[in-house]
Amino acid sequence: MKPALLFLAVAALSAQDANWTTYHGNHSSTHHSTLTQITPQNAKDLELKWTFQAQSLEKFETTPLVVDGVMYITEAPNTVVAIDAVTGREFWIYEHKNPDVTYPCCGKVNRGLAIHNKTLYMGTLDGKLVAVDAITGQLRWETVVADYRKGYALTHAPLVIKDKVLIGTAGGELGIRGYLAAYDAKTGSEIWRFRTIPEPGEPGNETWGNGSWKYGGGPIWLTGSYDPRLNLTYWGIGNAGPDWNAKVRPGDNLYTSSVVALDADTGKLKWHFQFTPHDEWDWDAVQTPVLVDRVWRGLPRKLMLWANRNGYFYLLDRTTGEFLQGTPFVKLDWSKGLDDKGRPIRNPGKSPSPQGTVIYPGVQGGTNWFAPSYSPKTDLFYLNVWDDYSSIYFAWDQDYEQGKWYAGGGIKADVQSTRRDRLARRHPDSGYGAVRALNPSTGAKVWEYKMTDVSDGGIVTTAGNVLFTGNREGNFFALDATNGKLLWNIYLGGQTAASPVTYLVNGKQRVSIAVGHTLYTFGLRE
Repeated sequence: MKPALLFLAVAALSAQDANWTTYHGNHSSTHHSTLTQITPQNAKDLELKWTFQAQSLEKFETTPLVVDGVMYITEAPNTVVAIDAVTGREFWIYEHKNPDVTYPCCGKVNRGLAIHNKTLYMGTLDGKLVAVDAITGQLRWETVVADYRKGYALTHAPLVIKDKVLIGTAGGELGIRGYLAAYDAKTGSEIWRFRTIPEPGEPGNETWGNGSWKYGGGPIWLTGSYDPRLNLTYWGIGNAGPDWNAKVRPGDNLYTSSVVALDADTGKLKWHFQFTPHDEWDWDAVQTPVLVDRVWRGLPRKLMLWANRNGYFYLLDRTTGEFLQGTPFVKLDWSKGLDDKGRPIRNPGKSPSPQGTVIYPGVQGGTNWFAPSYSPKTDLFYLNVWDDYSSIYFAWDQDYEQGKWYAGGGIKADVQSTRRDRLARRHPDSGYGAVRALNPSTGAKVWEYKMTDVSDGGIVTTAGNVLFTGNREGNFFALDATNGKLLWNIYLGGQTAASPVTYLVNGKQRVSIAVGHTLYTFGLRE
C-alpha cells in the first residue's frame, strides 16, 4: 500500500493518544500515553511483531514518530526512513549528505524528527535544518542554522510550535556560543534567535569574566517543552566551556546549566533558573522539562519537574520560575544543600584539579539526557538514575582553537573494573543503575528497580500502569508502574540509548524501541 493510501486507510482507527507525534510524546514532555491495552496482568504476553535493521553503525538514538500508521525514524548521521508501523516495511528513505569533517561530541548522532502538516523536520550535523515531505520523502527546503566549521552541529529533534520550527545548537566542548532559533515551518526563514550566552549589553553578560562569553558553550542537546496556555517554551541549556577549567570564566556563567522560559512567538526571555552556577563538572541541564499541573502544598500550581544531572530533583513554578523545592535523589558531595532560592551551597575542595579530585556524582551525573516520565495515574515521577558513583575530575590550562576540543581537563572513573573480558560491566563498588520512582511533592524515593549496570535508556509510562525502558545490559523490559515489579523482560543483545514509544495501529497497542542497531516493535500475543 502506498503511504498516501495508508494515511487514509488507518485514519478511521486513530484515537486520542494513538499516535506519537513529538519527540517527547506531547508538548508537556511527560512521556506518558493514555493507552491501556497492555496491563500488569497481560504484559507477560508481549511478543516481537517486527524489526527494522538500521544500515548505519553509528549510535542509534532515534525516538520514532508515529502518525496514523506510518513510523518515521532517523538513522545516524542524517537519514530519514518512513516505515509501515504495522509490518516494519520500508516506504522511503531520505539521506542528507554531510561533508567529511570532524564532528562535535558525542558521536555522529541524531535523536529524531518533528512533524507538522505532513512535513518532517530534521537537524543535521553540518548545521542545517531540512524539511522533507512526509508522503514522498522529497526535500522541500533546507536552511543553514550554524557553521559546522566552528564546532556547531544539530543533533536533537526539533520542536514545532504553531507555525515555527525550533532547534538549538550542539557543540559545547568545541568553544561554541550556543543559541536556540525559530524558523518558519513553510519557508525555513529565521523568525527569532535566543543566544544562550548573552553578549555585552545584554543581561547576564556580566556573569562572564575575562571575555569568556565568546567561547562559553551553552549548547542545546535535547528538545524542549511548551505550555500553550502560557505560550512559553522551556529549554535546558548545556555546559559552560571549557568544561573543567572554570577559573578562565569567573562568574555564574549564565545561561549555562540552566532552564530558560521563552515567549514562543518572539524568543524573548521570560525567566531562567540556573541549577549549577559556575558549573565545573559538566553537569549541563540536558534533561527534559516535564510540565505538570497538580496540587502542591494545598494549592494548584503549574509545575516543572526536573531531575538534574547535578544530583538534585527540583520543583519550579513554570509560570514565574520560582524555586519551590530541591532534594538530592542520588549520592552527592559537591554541595551541602540548596538555599531558599535554590542556589547550591558548595562544599570546599570539590572542584577539578591538576592532581584529580574525587567527586560525587560522577561526570554522567545522577541522571542525564535520557527521558523521564510522569504518570497522572500514579502521580509518580520516573527516571533512570546512576547512584553512588563518582569520577576523578582533572583540570588543566588550554587555549581556545576554533573547531577543536576545548574542555580544559578530563575525567576518569574512580573505581576501574579489573575484568578484561568483553562482557565486563561496571565494577560493583562504582555505584549502580536503577529505575526509580519519586514522589513529586517531596522528591522522596517511592520504589526502585535495581540493575546490574547503569542505563542510557528513556522511559515511557501508560495509563495501563505499565512502564517500559531498556538498559546497557541489552534488556528491554516492563515494570508495574505502581510498585516497580518486573512484569516482562527480553534480552535484545545491544545497548539502549533511546526512548521507547507506544502507539495504536489497526486498533492494537504497540511498543517500539531502538536497541543496538535495530528497531524492535512488540505487541500482545494474539
